Amino acid sequence: MSMLFDIRGAALPLPIENLDTDQIMPKQFLRIIDKAGLAQGLLYDLRFDSSGQPIAGCVMNDARYRRASILIGGSNFGCGSSREHAVWGLRQYGFSAVIAPSFAEIFYSNAMNNRLLLVQLARAEVEELILDWHRDPSAELRIDIERQRVESASGREYEFPLGERHKRMVIDGLDTIGMTLVDLADIQAFEQVHHARHPWATLG
Repeated sequence: MSMLFDIRGAALPLPIENLDTDQIMPKQFLRIIDKAGLAQGLLYDLRFDSSGQPIAGCVMNDARYRRASILIGGSNFGCGSSREHAVWGLRQYGFSAVIAPSFAEIFYSNAMNNRLLLVQLARAEVEELILDWHRDPSAELRIDIERQRVESASGREYEFPLGERHKRMVIDGLDTIGMTLVDLADIQAFEQVHHARHPWATLG
């Protein structure tokens, strides 16, 4: 099993408040029946004009930042519909983590279930990271998942909350089913004891 203890990479700031999943992954890219090809649709209306040409000035169209692995967003990131395609698109595009002051609840669950780490920091701390980016856009951030710390290019550290279950999911590369299967032996042992005590109940 591949373990992921930290994320290091360049950041891409997109501090748009209330960026919803309909914007993150527009409806015309939901026609597929699998997860393939969603990177193209990520934030499409932000990146391209009505004729499909890249919009000048959009940071996502700047070749220098196309390998960024950490997105810095605004408050209530991922609000709106529950479409999981938004998370799949972010992962396919190359993002391993999103840092923002707050996240929509359903988006948070979808992201963690797909190993997209969401880091919640105070608004002032997010603004400091964006200022660091403006000073040196090529500088890298480090997210220490085990210690729950973000290390900025300027040497500052910020602590972020992360439940133990979600931490294990991100580090161990597990979804909710995988987390359940970790305890399969205990589940089976319980079933055997329960059946012995209640033999009229049929094991599934």
